[in-house]
Parts: sequence; C-alpha cells; structure tokens
Amino acid sequence: MVEQPRPVNELIHSPRTHYRLHLVVGAHSARHIRRIVRAHLRLWGLRELADAAGLAVTELVANVVRHVPGRRCTIVLRRCGDALRIEVSDDFAGLPRVRDADVLDEGGRGLALVQLVSRAWGVEQDAHAPGKTVWCEIGGKEGEC
Repeated sequence: MVEQPRPVNELIHSPRTHYRLHLVVGAHSARHIRRIVRAHLRLWGLRELADAAGLAVTELVANVVRHVPGRRCTIVLRRCGDALRIEVSDDFAGLPRVRDADVLDEGGRGLALVQLVSRAWGVEQDAHAPGKTVWCEIGGKEGEC
C-alpha cells in the first residue's frame, strides 16, 4: 500500500512542538539557521518572536563557530505555549560567560544580547559527557518552558 502525503493544513497545524538539527556550523551558517527558526515560528503561530529568536540563535551559533573545535553542535527549537526555547549543545567543555566589552571592542557582546532579548537563559553541563547546552527562552510567561 502506498502511503498518501499528509495535507498541507495538517502539517501547518501539527501538534509537533520541537525541532532538532545536528550540524557543523561555519561563518555563514547563522543566516540559514535564522530562516529555519523563522519558518518554525510561522508554523507555530509565534511570528512575533522572530526578531528576538533570530538574534539569539545567531549569537549562540557564533559562539560555536568561535570557540568549539570542529564546530559541531545540535540546535533544538522547542515551543512551550507562547514561548520559544532555543538550545545549542556542543561537546566542548569550555563555558561561556557574559563579558564586559569595551566600547571599541568588535566582539564580546553575544551573551549580553542573548540576555537582553530573552526572558531567561543559562548553561547546563552534562554530568556524563563533556560539553554543554546553552539555552534561552523568548516570549511567554515564566515557567512555560
């Protein structure tokens, strides 16, 4: 028996609430990842979070490009009611930190920007493996994610 494709409106209104992407990122990856984020926010009815989510995922991916040997990571987008949780995981043990960037510094503001556009953010370490997950929550109410 041949399986029939699902109707488009069923896909758009699917209850699926998460998306996972494993990849090796490069200098130009953020642009493509922002498109993926925007597409999922559209499908989930959370378009109003697109600008903040785009900025946050750009900064989190930029940290992988700059600091993670091999540049491998996993990106998870999770819808939690009216909120979005973004997780970027890698196998590098180094922990990110918010820096006090000088006015003339070209970099060093990434996590400060994530902090600015997010309701909450943090870092979780895996007790059984090297690496970490840097996450942020955008929109919604406290405790939704």
